[in-house]
Amino acid sequence: MPRMIAYNLLQVAVVLLASPLAVGVLNRLKERVQSKQGSSIFQVYRDIWKLFHKDQIISDQSTWIFRFTPYLIFAAPILVTLLIPVLTSYPLFFAFMGDMLGAGFVLALGGFFAALAAVDTGNPYGAMGASRTRMVGFLAEPVFMVVFFTVCFVANSTIPYIVQQTWVHPKSNFFDPSHVLIVIAFFMLVLAETGKIPVDNPSGHFELAMIDESKSLEYSGAGAALVKWGGCMKFFVLLCVLLNVLIAPWGLASGTGIGDVAWAIPLVLLKILAAILAITVVESSLAKLRLFRITAFLGLALVVAVAAMLARMMRI
Repeated sequence: MPRMIAYNLLQVAVVLLASPLAVGVLNRLKERVQSKQGSSIFQVYRDIWKLFHKDQIISDQSTWIFRFTPYLIFAAPILVTLLIPVLTSYPLFFAFMGDMLGAGFVLALGGFFAALAAVDTGNPYGAMGASRTRMVGFLAEPVFMVVFFTVCFVANSTIPYIVQQTWVHPKSNFFDPSHVLIVIAFFMLVLAETGKIPVDNPSGHFELAMIDESKSLEYSGAGAALVKWGGCMKFFVLLCVLLNVLIAPWGLASGTGIGDVAWAIPLVLLKILAAILAITVVESSLAKLRLFRITAFLGLALVVAVAAMLARMMRI
C-alpha cells in the first residue's frame, strides 16, 4: 500500500514537472516549422518562475471567485492524475476514487470557474472571452460523454485502468472501426479543450479574438503562474488519457518494482512527443476557424463519436 501511494505521488510529480516541457516543445516545433528561431523549450519554466516572483494585483471589485480560481485550475489536473494511468498499467491507491466521466467533470469545473473569474472583475474583454470559452465547453461536453459511453460498451466500466486493459485487448480490437473513430473524436476534443488550432490560436493575444487565453487576462503574479501551469497540466493529462487509455498502454509499467516504474517515465514522454508531433502537423496545416465555424468542428467530433458508438453496438 505505501508503494502504491508513492507511485501515485510520482505520477503527480511527472505531470507537474514535465507538462511545461511538453508545451515548450510544442511551441518550439511550431516555430521551427514556420521557419522562425523560436524560444527555448524551457521558456515556459522561465515564464512560470518569473510570474511567481512578480507582485499580484487584484481588483477591489473582484470577489472570492477571482482569488480562488487559480488554485482550482491548478489542482483539477492533479486530482485527475490520481485517477488515470500515467506510469503504471495496474491500479494505484486512488484508482477507484472516480471514473473517466468524473475526471472530465473535474476538468470542466476548472473551466467553469475560470469563466466566472474572467467576468468577475468587470473587464468587458474577459466577459467576451468567457462566453466563447463556455460555448466551446458546452459543445465539447457531449463529445466527452459519448466517448466514455462508447468505451463503457467495450470495457463494461469507465475506470481508466480497467478501460486501458480491455479497450485494445485482444490486439485485433486496435484496428476496430469504433476504436479508430473514438481516437479521432477524442483527439479533436483535445484540440478544442486546450485552445489549439483550429479552434483557438494559443500564440494570439488579441483581446477581441482570444478564447482560451481570456481566463488569464486579468491575472498577474502568482495567480497568472498557477493558471499557466494548470493549463500545461491539463494538456498533459488529456494526452495521457488519449495515449495510455484510448490508444495503447504501451510503455506503462506492468511490474511493481521501482525500476519498472522509473523506466516507464522516458517511454511515456516519448509517446507524448509523438502526440506533440501530430498536433504540430495539425496546427501548422490548418488556420484558426472563425467563431461560428467552431460549432461545425465540434459537431463533427460529436458525429464521429456517435458513429463509433453505433459501430460498437452493431458489432455487439
